[in-house]
Amino acid sequence: MPGAWLPLLLAGGLALSARGDPAALLRRDNDASGRCTYSFTVASPGEVSCPEAGSVARLREELAALGARLSRLEGAGGVGGVGGSGPRGADVSGAWSRGPQRAAPEGCEELQRAKERLEEEKGRLEREKEELGRRLESSAQEIARLRAARCPSGTGGVPGRDTLRSASKATRWEPEPLGYQELKSERTELPASRLLEETALGRPRAEDSGCGELAWVGEPVVLGRADTIAGKYGVWMKDPEPVSPFTRETTWRVDTVGTEVRQLFQYEAAEQLARGYPAKVHVLPRPLESTGAVVYRGGLFFQPRLSRALARYDLRAEAISAERELPGAGYHGQYPYSWGGYTDIDLAVDETGLWVVYSTEKAKGAIVLSKLDPETLEIRRTWETNIRKQSVANSFIICGTLYTVSSYSAANTTVNFAYDTATGTSRSLSIPFENRFRYLSMVDYNPAERRLFAWDSYNMVAYPVRLAHA
Repeated sequence: MPGAWLPLLLAGGLALSARGDPAALLRRDNDASGRCTYSFTVASPGEVSCPEAGSVARLREELAALGARLSRLEGAGGVGGVGGSGPRGADVSGAWSRGPQRAAPEGCEELQRAKERLEEEKGRLEREKEELGRRLESSAQEIARLRAARCPSGTGGVPGRDTLRSASKATRWEPEPLGYQELKSERTELPASRLLEETALGRPRAEDSGCGELAWVGEPVVLGRADTIAGKYGVWMKDPEPVSPFTRETTWRVDTVGTEVRQLFQYEAAEQLARGYPAKVHVLPRPLESTGAVVYRGGLFFQPRLSRALARYDLRAEAISAERELPGAGYHGQYPYSWGGYTDIDLAVDETGLWVVYSTEKAKGAIVLSKLDPETLEIRRTWETNIRKQSVANSFIICGTLYTVSSYSAANTTVNFAYDTATGTSRSLSIPFENRFRYLSMVDYNPAERRLFAWDSYNMVAYPVRLAHA
């Protein structure tokens, strides 16, 4: 130490210089192992900043000497009680010296407590998950029981192998009141187990073998998807009354976006349609307009572009076999469906034959429905409805009754009108209909499969239907 400094005086842990200033702070305390440890701070008497590198050795020597003196003082008992008696706020150096040894165990304990809390939360969440699983299973069983008890006996099962859904998903079809259903079930004495079996296997019962009124439309099943912009709108079809070499499984498809739509894709089965690999591509002699085409009795019936004519393309001869103008029919955007797309003329097939849906200036935009001869395309009979064509998104025909879809873009819309050609009357409906992909550009009924075929924004889908019988 420099000669100007007097020996350190230990009093309450504070050493004062001869000048009366706090020249050093000395603390004594036991470390984590129980050993007595001194900590101190010494201020320079004249230097503002730390010495240069050359003075470091001298400082080390002075610190070593001070350490030796402190050891002698401790041996003489002159500093007994120092460090443990001072107030905690003044023991800054001692606290600093104790901090590293004690902070680590305290931090580990805190982490351990946090881990335990997280494990408790994990266990609670797992228990809640198990409870939810049990509730879902119970709900599924309850839904299955209610379906067995409440399904109307006169409407049959849901046909189609692709229509089976998990019991945990409730159908959108709204059944009749429970009391009435139970009474009717007692009257017919139909076991619920048999009803569930037939519905699950997709077998229509005897009551479904003939025609009836549309009572329910199921959820759409995706059977294929177009992978180019040309397939945003389109039409896909099967022939309900095919001619050899074609079968009911032969599937046809036209992507209708474009001005020169001539390609007709042929698939041996719907599975091939799903993979997107056609067995053959027919090139039509004339481009077709929009999504109103159908396949029936070995021919593709379509509206040639920019005309009010109808044409039959023979699928075996690969040539147009008949063509006839539709008198007064609007075309190319005069009376389309609400979504547009030049859907002025829309062909359809049902159990009774070939139809065409259109409008005329005389009808002032209302839907006109005509029955056609499939060989000559002559009009056999015409009905004029009171349903405005541009107010509905699309239409299809089942058992001689025209049905319309309310919206092409609403996810959950309805079949909203029916026109019965047998009575010449129309009525409002509200049968739920799902537009899963929010852009319905085509919908047609296939009487052989008892399903609706539709094109919904690149997707080729099919809907099961249920008919009610008088």
